[in-house]
Amino acid sequence: MKVLYFAWVRERVGRETEEIAVPEGVTTVADLAAFLKDRGEGYARAFENPRVVRAALDRRHAKPDTPLAGAREVAFFPPMTGG
Repeated sequence: MKVLYFAWVRERVGRETEEIAVPEGVTTVADLAAFLKDRGEGYARAFENPRVVRAALDRRHAKPDTPLAGAREVAFFPPMTGG
């Protein structure tokens, strides 16, 4: 699965994108964020408070309980403000 990181999530992780083999048992957006959090210090900082990280699956906003099944791309980004 292609994973994209934006804004301060990208800065903390230290990369813009990567390809990840999603492990068995990682079935939702929240599961993926938890898996990524354990990949190192930058990831831990980026996902330390999962309530403030937003996600999109195949360019559509997704909630933490959204299944990953069938998705080709997931993006993680901070909350956005309009204006």
